[in-house]
Amino acid sequence: MLKIDMHTHIMPENLPRWSEKFGYEGFIHLDHHRENYARMMQGSTFFREVNINCWDPKVRIEEYAKYDTQVQVICTIPVLFSYWAKPKDGLEISRFLNDHIAEIVEKHPKNYIGLATIPMQDAELAVQELERCKKLGYPGIQIGSNIEGKNLSEPEFEPIWKACEELGMAIMIHPWNMMGKSEMGKYWLPWLVGMPAETSRAACSLIFSGVLERYPKLRVNFSHAGGAFLPTLGRIEHGFNCRPDLVAVDNPINPREYVGKFWVDSITHDPHLMNYVLEMQGSKRITLGSDYPFPLGDLDIGAYLLEMGLDDSVVEDIFCNATLEWLDLEKSKFE
Repeated sequence: MLKIDMHTHIMPENLPRWSEKFGYEGFIHLDHHRENYARMMQGSTFFREVNINCWDPKVRIEEYAKYDTQVQVICTIPVLFSYWAKPKDGLEISRFLNDHIAEIVEKHPKNYIGLATIPMQDAELAVQELERCKKLGYPGIQIGSNIEGKNLSEPEFEPIWKACEELGMAIMIHPWNMMGKSEMGKYWLPWLVGMPAETSRAACSLIFSGVLERYPKLRVNFSHAGGAFLPTLGRIEHGFNCRPDLVAVDNPINPREYVGKFWVDSITHDPHLMNYVLEMQGSKRITLGSDYPFPLGDLDIGAYLLEMGLDDSVVEDIFCNATLEWLDLEKSKFE
C-alpha cells in the first residue's frame, strides 16, 4: 500500500547570513557545532538543535522507509517563514527555500513532493512567487496560521486565495507564532496549548470571513488534525447560533457545514480522537502526517492507525488517497 507522509519539514544544510545581507536582526542561521548536528540560532539566541535528517534527503529516505513510507511531502520549518521581514527580503528568502526544495524533488521525484512558502506579508509578491512555484511544479504551499498577528480573514490576503484557486494550488495551514506565547512560556505551553488554538483560529477565520465560501475550489488542509477546531466545534457552532450578531457578520452559513470540505492530517496521538475525526471528516479528508523530524510529531508515521481495526479502504484513504486528492496528483507517479 502506498504511504505518503504529507506533513514533514526540511531546510537547507546551510543558510545565508540574512541579517548581514539585509542589515537587521531576527533571521535564523545555522551553527554546525558538531558532526551531523546544527544549532538553529536567531542572532545570538538558541532556538533549536537539529540533526542531519533535517536537511539530508538520502538520510530521510532511509529513516522513513523503516516505517513502510515511500513518499514525503516536504516544506520549510515555520520559523523560516520570515513574515516579519521587509517584503522584498521575504521574497528573496522564499525563493531561496523554494529553489532548494524544488531541487530535492527533481533529484528524487518518487520520494518527495514539495510545498512552497510565499511572502504572505505582501500579497502582490506572494502571488508572484506562487505563480513561479506553479511553473516549478509545486502542487501547493504551506502558510502560517496567522501573519504577524493578522488573521487569515484580513482582506489584504484575498488575492492570494484567488490565485491559489485559479492556479489549483493546495494550501497547508501550519500553526506558528502562537498567541499568548509570551505569557505562557513555561511547560512548553505554546506548543501544547497554543498550537491547537492557532489552527482553530485559522479555520474559524477562513470560515467566518466567507473565504471558503467565495473560493469553494480551494483545497485547504489544517495540520495537526485541525487543532482544536473539530473537538470544540460544538462550542463554535453554539456561538454562531446564539450570537450571530458577533459571529455570523460576514458569512451566514453554519460552520458545521464546512466539515468534510477541507482536509486535516492524522496527527492526533490518540486513537479515540482519530475515531471522532473520522466520524466528522470521513477517511477521504484525513491525510497521513507526522511532523517529521520533530519529536512532538507522530514519528512512527501512522503506525497506530494499523492497530485500530480500521477497514483496509479507510487506511488506504488516509495513507495515500486523501493526500493525492488534496494535492491533485496521480498515484501512478509514485508506483
